[in-house]
Amino acid sequence: MPVPRRLALPALVAVSALGLAACGDGGSDAADGQADAGGGAITVVTATNVYGGIAAAVGGDDVEVTSVVNSLSQDPHSYEPTVQDKLSVSEADLVIENGGGYDTFLGRLADETGVETVLNAVELSGLQEPGSAGEHAGEEHAGEEDAGGEHADGEHAGEEHAGEEEHGHGTFNEHLWYDLPAMATLADAIADELARLDEPNADAYRERADAFIEDLQPLQDRLAALASARGSDRAQVAVTEPVPAYLLEAAGLEDVTPEDFIEAIEEESDVPVAALEEMKALVSGGSLAFLAYNGQTEGAQTEAVRSVADQAGLPVVEFTETLPDGEDYVSWMAGNTDSIEAALGS
Repeated sequence: MPVPRRLALPALVAVSALGLAACGDGGSDAADGQADAGGGAITVVTATNVYGGIAAAVGGDDVEVTSVVNSLSQDPHSYEPTVQDKLSVSEADLVIENGGGYDTFLGRLADETGVETVLNAVELSGLQEPGSAGEHAGEEHAGEEDAGGEHADGEHAGEEHAGEEEHGHGTFNEHLWYDLPAMATLADAIADELARLDEPNADAYRERADAFIEDLQPLQDRLAALASARGSDRAQVAVTEPVPAYLLEAAGLEDVTPEDFIEAIEEESDVPVAALEEMKALVSGGSLAFLAYNGQTEGAQTEAVRSVADQAGLPVVEFTETLPDGEDYVSWMAGNTDSIEAALGS
């Protein structure tokens, strides 16, 4: 079985086509044949419909995109892939995963089926330091490689840190799709890979990626304006899960959620009683601008926190992990930015 290729590059560095050898039982050989013959669309499989939406925005009608997790009722953290999912991955020309321990099911399927080209959003971003705590216990990527093509044995040995601070309570925050610059980098990488697989349509992929990146800029400007308006006087927020942390940070907000609360939520364990009471006191204390709430993975304890916020009259801003119905990535992030502005009274 061929070794699956992982493309791991720092932020804003284009994906190189050098060293991508066509081999094995699917992947790029099939795609190159389709492109040369002007035949079927390139097939792309993504972990969630967030990445599916970005792939579709860049690929247009020249790609067929399948998103494994595509509903607000599904929890990507604990998703168990089906036989159909494995079949879809085995037939993919390109797989796009979040990485960082978030969607380990997709990496396993890619390894098992011998997919050659996998774009990893975390690795492309350059935000995660090698060996940081973002890799969840028990995660394995047996075929993972660094940018130089050497095995990293489950760690991204070729990964570089681009100078960005780690996000979220002292460990790497894997919810990368809320980082707009990182998604611009991913769109660039998708365009480069699609152009390699389908050279006759290379210019179209590049143009669509550029348009997507251009559409993100006004949102980044709005978030920067929110941050600069308050200067060093950062408004404080609490979160039931650090899903939107990158977006909140871009808006200049300070996450003051108790460490023990967020650690328990991230590890899907019961929140200690003392941490839960501390969180409730924080939410009801009048010091917060709003509570950021992830209803997609809610439980009794997060619901209790929301109830306290409602009773205290604290605004609750909802953030999800997958695209809501009828939204594309840009409109979704625009709506999230609208919600932040409204909660801040901007």
